[in-house]
Amino acid sequence: MTGLIKNIEEHFTVSDIINKRDNLSFVTVKKENAISLVTHLKDILGFKHLVLLTAVDWIEDGFFQLTYLLNNHDKKCDIGVRVMIPRDNPVMETAHHLWVQVKTYQRELKEMFGIDFPGSPGVNDSFILEGWTDIPPYRRDFMTKEYAEETYFPRGGRETNDPAKHMLKKLDPNQPLKG
Repeated sequence: MTGLIKNIEEHFTVSDIINKRDNLSFVTVKKENAISLVTHLKDILGFKHLVLLTAVDWIEDGFFQLTYLLNNHDKKCDIGVRVMIPRDNPVMETAHHLWVQVKTYQRELKEMFGIDFPGSPGVNDSFILEGWTDIPPYRRDFMTKEYAEETYFPRGGRETNDPAKHMLKKLDPNQPLKG
């Protein structure tokens, strides 16, 4: 992975280089360089397979983190390309010209986080949440519990358990519960 990271650094400005394993590293790149970097990885360095495209909501910092996880089958290694995009204008260049399946990930991220990928086929079509009018539900400012209480009626016979006590009871029903 050292040679791969050096190659990337020769062509792109990257930060936050994290080596998780001998065959898995992550780099962070500026938004305007992300698609060029993943194109370089695919076309020049042999990372032909897009494993996934995902997002994390760093609400406290005002950013979404996109991660493109790519695999090089021949070298048996993976690289994650991380991109920070602002929450107040979550727009990212599409990568649908590189991998056909990326349009599905982009549709999901548009619907669930509100991240737009202009020009991506079907990005504005309903994916899972047909008719949804609330804020995207994977954003951390979406109030899941409040939404559920307002939307669904309470059902009798349901109880809430402390997870630790519940698991102890399940694992050893004869064990006395403490605390």
